[in-house]
Parts: sequence; C-alpha cells; structure tokens
Amino acid sequence: MSDLATGPLEAGTVGEVCEPARARSGRSGGRQARVALRAAPLADDVKPVRGGMPGGTYKPLTEAGMAKIHASALEALEVIGLSNAPASGVEILTGAGAILGDDGRIRFPRALVEDMLAVAARNITLHARDPKHDLHLSGTNVHFGTAGAAVHIVDPITLEYRDSTAQDLYDAARLVDNLDNIHFYQRTMVCRDVIDNVDMDLNTLYACLAGTKKHVGTSFFDPDAVAPAFEILHMVAGGEEKWLERPFVSNSNCFVVPPMKFAEESCKVMEDCIRRGMPMLLLSAGQAGATAPAPIALAIVQAMAECLAGVVYTNAIRKGAPAIFGTWPFVSDLRTGAMSGGSAEQALLTAGCAQMHRFYDLPGGAASGISDSKLPDMQAGWEQGITNTLAGLAGLNMCYEAVGMHASLLGFCMESLILGDDLLGQAMRCVRGIEVTEDNTSIDAMKQVCLGGPGHYLGSDQTLKLMQTEYIYPNVANRMSPKEWNEAGKPLLLDKAIQRKNEILSRAGNVIDPQIDEAIRAKFNIHFK
Repeated sequence: MSDLATGPLEAGTVGEVCEPARARSGRSGGRQARVALRAAPLADDVKPVRGGMPGGTYKPLTEAGMAKIHASALEALEVIGLSNAPASGVEILTGAGAILGDDGRIRFPRALVEDMLAVAARNITLHARDPKHDLHLSGTNVHFGTAGAAVHIVDPITLEYRDSTAQDLYDAARLVDNLDNIHFYQRTMVCRDVIDNVDMDLNTLYACLAGTKKHVGTSFFDPDAVAPAFEILHMVAGGEEKWLERPFVSNSNCFVVPPMKFAEESCKVMEDCIRRGMPMLLLSAGQAGATAPAPIALAIVQAMAECLAGVVYTNAIRKGAPAIFGTWPFVSDLRTGAMSGGSAEQALLTAGCAQMHRFYDLPGGAASGISDSKLPDMQAGWEQGITNTLAGLAGLNMCYEAVGMHASLLGFCMESLILGDDLLGQAMRCVRGIEVTEDNTSIDAMKQVCLGGPGHYLGSDQTLKLMQTEYIYPNVANRMSPKEWNEAGKPLLLDKAIQRKNEILSRAGNVIDPQIDEAIRAKFNIHFK
C-alpha cells in the first residue's frame, strides 16, 4: 500500500475540525500507531482484492440468447465446417469422427462436439513457478493479465513509437512480477531486434521466464521452435518430470484464421505442445465487420464455433488436455474498417463470451483493456476501465491484454502497465461487490456515532478495522486536495508512474537461478541482459 493510503484520514481536516483536541489525544496509540497499522502488509487472504475472486453478476445475454448462440454454433460446424487443416489435423479430426468433405472442409457432427465437450478439461489450474501465483480457472474466478503482440514501445514523454526489443519484453515481465493486480504475464510484444524466427520465439519465452515467476503465456511463430523451447522449460523446471508436474507456461495459439479456417502452422504447434504437456489457449480472434460478422451476437456465434472446433481438436489429441476456451472476437470501426479494441461493443463482446464460457462450464479467456488511444491519457483510462470492469463483472476467467496495450494492440507502454495496476485494483473491487452480512448491516456503529458520539465515523473502531480489508487504495493515483496538490509542487500522474517504474526496475533482477541462466545463455542466443 502506498503512503497515499493514509491520506484521507490523516491529511483531511474533517475530524480535526469536529473533534475536540482532548478527545484526539486520548485515542489509544495516537497517530503514529494508526499510520503504522495501516501501512503494515496484509495477508493475502484478507486483502481487499486478489486474483481469482468470483465475478459473474453482469449478464448481457439471456438464457434463451445463450442457447440460441450455442445452437447456431453447432449448425455452423455441421454445415460450414472449417477449411485448411494440415494433413496431421485431418487425420486427427477424421479419426475422432469429423467428416472431410469433397470441398476440403472438415465438418463436425453435433454428437461429436457434444462428446468432446463432455470430456474437456474443467476447473484447471494454470501453474506459476511460485505457487502463490497459481491461477485456478473454475466458475467465475477472475484473473487479469497481459497479452498481445505489439510491435512498438510507446514513450509517453517524447510521444514517439519505436521498435520493441527482447530487453523491453524482459523489463515488462519484471514490472508485472512486482504488480499485485496483474496476475499473469503473457507475451506483450514482438522482439523486433531478433531476426531469426526460432531465436525470436526462444527469446520471447525466456525473457518472460527470466522476468517473472507468475504464470507465463507465450506464442510460437515457427513449429521448429517448440523442441528447443521445451529444452529451456525443462532446464528451468529441473527436468521433464518436474515440468509435467507443474507446467508453468501456456501456449497462446491462433489455431484458426477467421472466418472458419484452420491456421496450418499454428495447428502443428498446438499438436506438438499438447503432447508435451503444455496448457493451450485456443484462440479465435475474428474482427466483427471484417473477419467476423458485424452483429455482436453472430460474431459470438462464429467465435464459439471456431473454439468448439478447437475443443474437438485438442481432445482428439489427448482427452482432458488442459485448454482455455479463447473466444477473442474484436470490433471494427465500421466507418474505416480499423480495429476498435477500446469500444463499448468490445466490452459487450467480451462479456458475452464470458457468459458462454459458463454456459459450457469451460475455463475461458478473452480480450479486455485494449486502448485505441496512442498514449496513457483520458481516452485510454475510460477504454481500459470500461472493458476491464465489464469483463470482470461478467466472470471472465482470464482477462487478457488488460493493461499496457495502446494503438489497438500496435503499441505497448511501460508506464501504462504501472497505471493499469491501479486501474485493475479498482476493477477487482467492483468484481468483489458488496457483502451483506448480519455484522455489516447492524446499526450499532450508527448508534454509537449519532447518539451522544462525535457525529462522524472517521475514528470509529469499525472504520479503522475495515479501512484496509474493505477498501483499496491506489499506488500512483492522486487523491490530494487542490491545496495539498499545490503545496506538493503539482505532481502529475505520469511522473508518479515513471518514478514507480524506475524504482521497480532498479531492484527487480533475473528470477532464474544464476547457474541455470548461465547454461541457457551458453546454449541459446539470448538477446537481453
């Protein structure tokens, strides 16, 4: 908790105006004791917000609407099917009962889809190298994290965009490792300083692992990178057996190219990773009005159909293989065709997908928090705030791209990552909702204050007891009065974010054992320090 957390009661004047000095001086412990109490770190189980809190109170789809979407998705799989499966995929899918048509499209009988849904993995855990960061994907448990493939780094001071590097990816991972409200780290940007595709995939994986012990998500552009990547994973884990016990990396896999077409290279990667024990994010990323239908409901239908094909594919390889139902439809600005990741329609699409994940009782993930703004400004704030909050309230298990992403996924900003940690804390507080109990609706505290008491609740035992467990306080957001702000030199929000970023990076080092790190660097061409 930041020093600002003590501000409302200590720096404010309400209590000092209304309360006699003798009453203030008689309080047990005095001001310093109260400040120390509030500054003390809380145990994880009593923090006001934490990863995995249940959402699900926001439901933009009716029960009848979800049933209709499901029926349309099954019809699309039976009638339209998917094209372009690799030869290995054709063999896997037809062996499970899918039908290869004369037009080369693979169609999925309704009974096959229902059978694979019955054996699909549920209530899975995405492991972290530090078990306290494990992600339990069940019910409406909500986790916020990063993702994306930004090709630029945003400098909010110079207002310039430059190519992203492996060092940037590593630095972002180190920040995430030290930000409480970001629960996992999926690859945020492309290492554009690494030319060879296999080297790029390996640097992407290792930069993430070296920066954080939270769960990592990565992608492979080149199927040839999978085998050496698992060499790295086994070295970090302490052997293949240890890796299989707690696989701490998932593969973000765009196995389809919407509309309704398999991505051959990604399918080969998926097959290999599943057999090696890696959890899969089955990612369908159509763009409504472009590569997905314009109606929001029909865009969800296509996403469901494509990911249901992924469920069949995954479980035909290995029944019960851990997989995330990654319905990830985006939105187009229909005036221009450009992507609009920060729109209200995007928020609705994501929330609707979260409901469908619950309809299937499958662990699910989708995009939230993308900003179309080029900088961490007011537009970015409202776009990230709306989309993340609705995703959380809808009970989305994995909220990807929640922070740091600008220019409709083309740019990544380190300072925005810092600011986003505060934003996600507020979003998670909304997810937590209002607990109504016998104790917190009793009027005893009201009687003590109103009937002969001080006339306010600032110093009451109930207020002091709940101020850390019921309320969350920002680390960088400014809650000073105008007078205090002026006296402090009129600090800007961005300045505070830069300060916190630099402080974290100055102390956050490589989280890989030095001997293992040395061995990996001796064997692979690692581009970051």
